[in-house]
Amino acid sequence: MKPFEEIVNFIAESAGMEKLAAFKPSRAAEQRVLLLLAKQQDGSLTPKEAEELQLFVQLDHVMSLAKARSRNSFTAA
Repeated sequence: MKPFEEIVNFIAESAGMEKLAAFKPSRAAEQRVLLLLAKQQDGSLTPKEAEELQLFVQLDHVMSLAKARSRNSFTAA
């Protein structure tokens, strides 16, 4: 198992399906991502902001995988 998968499994098992399904980023976080995406689109994104945006994308991917893993574990039980 890859370290990435270990983290996904840990989140899925620790939080549980209900908490993961209910999780949603704060309005402030959503606004920040929208700002970074707009800056990326108009070419004004700084290298530091690009790293921040990439981190948001990676974390969103981890949460999506954890949610899917949690749902799959629940339906398999």
